[in-house]
Amino acid sequence: MTQVRRPLAIALLLLSAPFAASAGDGDAPASSVSWEVSAVSDYLFRGASQTDEKATLQGTLTWTSAAGLYVGSFASGVDFGEDSPDIEVDYFVGYGFDATDKVNIDVVLNRYTYPGASEMAYNELVTTATIAENWALSVGYTNDVWGSSTTGWYYGLAHDCALPNDLTLSANVGRSVFADAEVASDYTDWGVGLSRSFGPAEVSLGYYGVDGKGRDNFGQLADSRVLLTVTFAR
Repeated sequence: MTQVRRPLAIALLLLSAPFAASAGDGDAPASSVSWEVSAVSDYLFRGASQTDEKATLQGTLTWTSAAGLYVGSFASGVDFGEDSPDIEVDYFVGYGFDATDKVNIDVVLNRYTYPGASEMAYNELVTTATIAENWALSVGYTNDVWGSSTTGWYYGLAHDCALPNDLTLSANVGRSVFADAEVASDYTDWGVGLSRSFGPAEVSLGYYGVDGKGRDNFGQLADSRVLLTVTFAR
């Protein structure tokens, strides 16, 4: 994974600076800060490569209150072609709560931004119901998908299950629906993967793809592919 962009790497190092200080706190606070840094062989978003099929670094920083409210930011390298932005920086605010002892509801508003390309920025509201801890049903809505002023919906279903040898099997399927067919055709994405922790790192290997309409939308950037991810988190 050698295609990491230097500005993103520097940003992730700066973001990680406060974590060493907070890691030694003895008592659990009413609120908490968590972080995650990943190296990925490709940045896939709903089945399409955002990095022109190259590797990159990604980082997430989240503050969560005792009441379930959370805010944070996500950063990743991107590559949409010559003179395109090199970094995606997203901001999010959400709230999660247990509706029953087996159902958790999470509502989050995401702001996708691309420094140097403000016209690409847009908002998306995503609601996820997690059932029995290993089934997740998500619905996303935006009135400005990819900054196109077009309404878009996303429906997703994901499932995790434990396997022997500390392995976890994950599978997901999603459907993207667009109000304007000239912006994009409706399409389905899917994926299946295995993950396992090795000390402080979690390693996952998956296979992802889209249907024919998705390949019509994104060309080779939506070809089926293997994705390797190595994540460190606290």
